[in-house]
This record gives sequence, structure tokens and C-alpha cells, in this order.
Amino acid sequence: MPKSKSRPSPSPDLQRPPAEVLYADELARLAQDDTAAKPPGWRLSLPAVRAFILGDGDRDISKKFVGAPSLVERAMVTLATNRGLMLVGEPGTAKSLLSELLAAAISGRSTLTIQGGASLIEDHIKYSWNYALLVAEGPTEKALVPAPLYTAMKEGAIVRFEEITRCPLEVQDALLSVLSDRQLAVAELEQMLFAKEGFNLIATANTRDRGVHEMSAALKRRLNFETIFPINDFQVELNLVKREATRLLERSGVHTRPPDEILEILVTTFRDLRTGVTTQGHATERLSSVLSTAEAVSVAHLLGVRSHYLTEGKVSAADLVECLAGVAAKDDAEDLKRLRAYLERRVPKKKGAHWTALYEARHRLGT
Repeated sequence: MPKSKSRPSPSPDLQRPPAEVLYADELARLAQDDTAAKPPGWRLSLPAVRAFILGDGDRDISKKFVGAPSLVERAMVTLATNRGLMLVGEPGTAKSLLSELLAAAISGRSTLTIQGGASLIEDHIKYSWNYALLVAEGPTEKALVPAPLYTAMKEGAIVRFEEITRCPLEVQDALLSVLSDRQLAVAELEQMLFAKEGFNLIATANTRDRGVHEMSAALKRRLNFETIFPINDFQVELNLVKREATRLLERSGVHTRPPDEILEILVTTFRDLRTGVTTQGHATERLSSVLSTAEAVSVAHLLGVRSHYLTEGKVSAADLVECLAGVAAKDDAEDLKRLRAYLERRVPKKKGAHWTALYEARHRLGT
């Protein structure tokens, strides 16, 4: 089958196509060449899923997740069992991305997603009813409106539960029988829905949300936990920010790219304020705001868009200072003061014309 006809290309007017659409050609090629054993219900074998996520230069498969290969392997093995997968870590460490990539490769569908929140109820994850049909005909399969969990069990697919610790405990615990017995009671129809092979659950939670709705011990026992840490290597993080910012700018129709020197300052500043130690070894106050790699990508994207529309394609250190103000003024008013102290006390100790320009533009931070 010709490559161009294997799967539909992403529509150019979609801001953010799902992984199975964005990487349809790669998934099709991996499936065509996949001769390894597959777990029941999986579209790809574990080696093919690994190649899809971590990349394979020999087969022209792009690297999509920057993280330890061993973590990806453990996650895949977990999903091939009857235990769910729980991804935890700081905000912006690509938990949701890894969850999406795993679902796309294993099930060919990453959009069976539950978004955790205070207003979530069991109906939002299991099933609800078309009340017009319910009143007219009573409880029937025709009147039942499936939610992501119901659909995933029926089709044998991965369901994703984002920010699970932000939803009430009674909603979390609705997963207990599903994960234990692989079945869901539909009491109104006096039926049981039994999960097909391939069904499993990937949940994510931010470490900063601990204490909002702590998971029960019973639910924890049904999940394997994997922690995703921030990227330690500066060059790896810088390359990722460049690559993802370029992709976002291309999707935005913006041809301007922030200079490498500005991106180096951006990533260095984020790392300094995230760890509380500068690259020169000087202590600095950490910001309470999240300074993740994902946030750095957003700032780089913002710089490109700003320069394209407002500054005739020029990106300066002053632009970066103004963008940093938006990052720092989120959770704590004191963060702006901490950022100003960093610009006034630590930036002058750094060498280079762009660092000097950053220092001279510190007044653009505001108060």
C-alpha cells in the first residue's frame, strides 16, 4: 500500500492533531513491518511501541519522548498486564504526552480521555443516559450514552485519566472493580460489561497536587507507579525546546525563529530558577511557579509569534524579559520579586552580550 494512502494526513486547520493522526504514517509503517509477538488486543508489539515513542533512525521513526528508555519499557510491560499505569511527576514533564503516545501505539486511539477535576462524577467516566429516550422507552442500550471508560472496555482500548488526584475520592474508587475484575455493572440494564483484551488504564497526577484528593490505598494497589523527572541534561533540554518550538511555530504559520542565543538564555534561566542554583554555582531563590520544559517551549513559541507580528522578525532580550514576567506572575506575587533579584544579582555574573542585554532590559519586568 502506498505510504500516502496508508492513513489520512492531519488537517492543516487542526491546532493539535492527536498522536495517531499526527504520526499516522509512522504507525502504519511500524505495523506493516512488525513481526514480533503482540500482547492480546495490542496493535503493535512492545519493540514497535518502544520504537514509536523513543525513535528509530534506521526506520525513519522520530523520537517523541525524551526520557529513560527503561521507564518506557516498564510502562509498556505494565500495560500488558492487568495492572493500570500511574504516571506521576512535576507539571510539564510530559506525563500526558507519554500517556497519549502509549495509547496511540497500543490501541490506535488516544482520545478516550477523562479529565480529572472537582466537578467530575461517575457518569462522566462510565456512562450516562439520553433522557428523552429514557423517558420514552425506559433504560435500553439505545438510550445509554457511553463515557470513555465504558467505550475502552467495550472496544479493548487504553483509557487515559488525566490528573486523577484532582477528582473526588468516590469517583476515583469507582475504578476499583474495573481494575480488579475487568467488569462494569450496568445496574439499570441488569447487565455486566466485560472488558475486551487490550483494555487498560493510564492515569497521571502532578506531584504538586498531592493532598488535593489523595488516592486510596486500595486504588494504589491496582496501579504501578512510574515517576517522570525533569530533564537533567542542559543540551538535551535545549534541543527539545528548539525542536518543539519550531514545530509549534510552523503550525502557527510563523517563519520567525528565536535565535539560539536567546533560547540558551531561556533554558538556562529556567534551570537556574527551577533548581535554585545557577550554572556558576551561586544560590538563587527558586520560583514557586512551574518552570518546566513544556513552559519553556511555550515561551519560545510566544517569542516567535511576538516577533513575527510585532517586531518585524527580531527577537531581543527585552522580549524575553517581558515573556518571563508572564511566567513568574502566576501563583505567587513574590515570584516577580524573586525573578527581579535574579536579573539584578545573578545575570550580571554571566558572560556574553545577550546576558548583558538581558540585564539591561530588566526594567521591562515591571513591578
